[in-house]
Amino acid sequence: MRIAVCIKQVPNTTEIKIDPVTNTLKRDGVPSIMNPDDKAALESALVLKDKYNAEVVVVTMGPPQAELILREAMSMGADEAFLVTDRAFAGSDTWATSTILAAALKKVGYDIIIGGRQAIDGDTAQVGPQIAEHLDIPQVTYVVEIDIDEKNNVCRVKKEFEDRYQIVEVKGKALFTVLSGMNEPRYMLVGGIVDQEEKAITVITVNDIEVDRGNIGLLGSPTKVKSSFSKTVDSNKELIELSPQEAAKVIADKLAEKHII
Repeated sequence: MRIAVCIKQVPNTTEIKIDPVTNTLKRDGVPSIMNPDDKAALESALVLKDKYNAEVVVVTMGPPQAELILREAMSMGADEAFLVTDRAFAGSDTWATSTILAAALKKVGYDIIIGGRQAIDGDTAQVGPQIAEHLDIPQVTYVVEIDIDEKNNVCRVKKEFEDRYQIVEVKGKALFTVLSGMNEPRYMLVGGIVDQEEKAITVITVNDIEVDRGNIGLLGSPTKVKSSFSKTVDSNKELIELSPQEAAKVIADKLAEKHII
């Protein structure tokens, strides 16, 4: 079984900077990490590798510096890594990104795909489901457990709702998105760190995949950001120690004063 894991390099959320011209995130010189939900997806794939002797490959789309999280993934136990990178991909929104990744995954090959629910730099939770739609395969989101019945080619997953869980069985190829709280990702292994240094990362460019160039990059992205800005912190606050009833009255009075209620 070949499990493809989609991971993303994201900026440290305390260091986000916005390009005032393109309204996109500035990534150069900004500390980056592997997206937490994606790391949970990688751990879930590695658990399946340990249990079923599956092959785990990791795929990321990003600039050349995204190689760092691929090296981290291989140090944790991933078998192969693919960097999807090209200037033609720059500025892609979720539609364009999922278009590119779906085409790359076709080239890489997979039995199942696992990704994080969402990335902390965008919080859209759209790319995973969109990839499944592009590939025309079933999808289950908000997954917290994955088990495989290899004999019948069925995946049995536990999907989380706000107030309950649902057990879903999916036959054949499928895509799952998982939550960061589903597991505790393992540390990089000493042997893995040594082994990954000898492994080559396969680079996939726009010339290596079948994709409509009108649907990728900034110009091919239907989502347009009107404006974006970093949140400012106002330290001019008033701290009042009151009972719950008194606090509720103060809040109500303040809201009424500002004509909010």
